[in-house]
Amino acid sequence: MTSSPRSCVVVLGASNVSRGLSRLVAAVETRSPGADVFVAAGHGRGYGVNTRVAARRLPSILGSGLWRGLDRHGGERPAALVTDVGNELLYGLTVEQVAGWVRESVRRLAERGATIAITRLPLAGIATVGPVRYRALRTFFVPGCRLSLAALKATAIRLDAELEGIAEDFGARVIEQPGHWYGLDTLHVRRRHLDDLWRAACEAWGLSAGDARAKASVAEWARIGTRAAEVRSLAGVMRFTPQPVLRLRSGGMLSLY
Repeated sequence: MTSSPRSCVVVLGASNVSRGLSRLVAAVETRSPGADVFVAAGHGRGYGVNTRVAARRLPSILGSGLWRGLDRHGGERPAALVTDVGNELLYGLTVEQVAGWVRESVRRLAERGATIAITRLPLAGIATVGPVRYRALRTFFVPGCRLSLAALKATAIRLDAELEGIAEDFGARVIEQPGHWYGLDTLHVRRRHLDDLWRAACEAWGLSAGDARAKASVAEWARIGTRAAEVRSLAGVMRFTPQPVLRLRSGGMLSLY
């Protein structure tokens, strides 16, 4: 007896995905029970460069084991979200480099038959940042950044235009991110709006409405939040965690890369 193909959701991103992971899982489970969830994210995560936050290092999304995991899965065509784009600009990389890495990520998803959604940059929020706030944010989050505020705003506009072009080339849906979703740092979606982000993604994928108010319990937040990515370095020591890391309540599996 042949089992039916398993549905699959893939999310590529950085800190907002990590912060809202339990809410993402809850949104998927209410709309596509039993779906397997593949995530490549993490604070400061880059699409094309390895990144470090404090003592933790992660490989780039393109260099992660996600792609092998998707090929092993062999289920239905994935529903995929590409979000949290632009961290590399703060690391000194160019718009062309960042857009090229995102394009390659989208190409790989398209090759696997994915229904793809891409979030635009929160330009409305970025436009409100002034010199004092920018200096504080840069000092706190990316002390090595040498990009001026004017240069950051100009490169963000250019990168956003590149994302629109990538979406058009691959037939991906574009998700707008209103300025009020974001807090003072313009990097992190306010927690109360993370559900709006996942709802927009599910709508872009064509998933049924489900329970719009469904949220993860504290226990589920802790159960998901303590799981580790496949490969990471902590204080210079490489750690490997077999995937998937968790069976979800509705029967699907969670894999972190």
